[in-house]
Amino acid sequence: MDSVRRLLVSLFLLWMAGPVWSAMTIEIVGGAANRIVVAIGPFGQAAAGQEDVARVLTDDLSMSGQFSIVNEPSLLVGDASTPAWGRVRRNNVDAVVVGQVTPLPDANVEVRFRLYDAVRARQMVGFSYVVPLRALRGVAHRIAEEVHLALLGSPGAYGGRITYVVKQAGRYALKVSDVDGHNVSSVLESPEPIISPAWSPDGNQIAYVSFEERRPIVYVQTLSDGKRRAVSRFRGSNSAPAWSPDGKRIVVALTRDQSSQLYQVDALGQGEPVRLMRSSSIDTEPVYSQDGRFIFFTSDRGGSPQIYRFELASGETQRITFDGSYNVSPALSRDGRWLAFVHRVEGAFRIAVMELATRQVQVLTETDYDQAPSFAANDRIILYATRVQGRGVLATVSLDGKIKQRLTQEGDLREPAWSP
Repeated sequence: MDSVRRLLVSLFLLWMAGPVWSAMTIEIVGGAANRIVVAIGPFGQAAAGQEDVARVLTDDLSMSGQFSIVNEPSLLVGDASTPAWGRVRRNNVDAVVVGQVTPLPDANVEVRFRLYDAVRARQMVGFSYVVPLRALRGVAHRIAEEVHLALLGSPGAYGGRITYVVKQAGRYALKVSDVDGHNVSSVLESPEPIISPAWSPDGNQIAYVSFEERRPIVYVQTLSDGKRRAVSRFRGSNSAPAWSPDGKRIVVALTRDQSSQLYQVDALGQGEPVRLMRSSSIDTEPVYSQDGRFIFFTSDRGGSPQIYRFELASGETQRITFDGSYNVSPALSRDGRWLAFVHRVEGAFRIAVMELATRQVQVLTETDYDQAPSFAANDRIILYATRVQGRGVLATVSLDGKIKQRLTQEGDLREPAWSP
């Protein structure tokens, strides 16, 4: 099977006020060597214009880089709900997905789904859901998660959201979308830069830095109602927000005492900031460990930019990275096992990952201007920003570096972050 595939998904996005933003293109540039062949039958449509569950499911599994999809009705018999096992085996199919969408009163639908092991001709998993018609895309993502887990034994990353910044026509827009680029909304649009978006632990708020007052200020914005508040508007620079695991505090980098230092502020913007440590160096880019015990951050205290770990209980600081003279932008997996960061290799800035238990480092990417790594909720995919042919794009890479894809559209894409 081809290890390099291109999947162009035209996602005509309805944007809020501002420039007209173009469709997003998702391009697979690397995949698993031995992909699982999955036949997906038609689910049917309950109403004109509704989401095509089979199409969404096909796109999801294709974009993972681990499945090869067959959409061939002749592999099914009857009402397309039963595999034709002879034809399935002759086509070297490993698994079959069948399903049906049935209309119900009050704009609801019933979605039935079954996954079959084609080798053993037996059902592996199945369910039936009753949901509003508008929720069909979400159900399709859920089916993709079920298929991924059943066939690979590990969670997928189809149902989450991402945030990122788009610069186009001299304006900046902080966007939120599904992982596949659908359901896009604007959090903020501004003629001034927007940087460092960070999701709250519950996924309902985003902290970010805005230069709309011609200086960096940290805001927190609630996604459900658009309300926002300034949580760090102190003298000098306010930057690099990072949420505590309980969502009550945010660590920021402030220059109120000249050099950049780390402070903890209240997530509601109340009270005075609390300085976490004292140094004469530049400390920035903090990120909490999931258990709340540590803060990883970037500092030049050793003479070059490196990543350190600060223990809140003891106040002790430990250097984490030693390979090379430039390691910045730490991102932690939710299970605490992996540290992703930007590592300089012969002048190129690439995404690397360290297994914290062994301190072994692997460089995952081959592009030259990578930045802002962020783990998916399943801890197996890293989202980041890079530049391709002079344009800012988003990209993902699997934890082993084998599965890669790019997400592009008109304008420069930057500052991505994956939701919890």
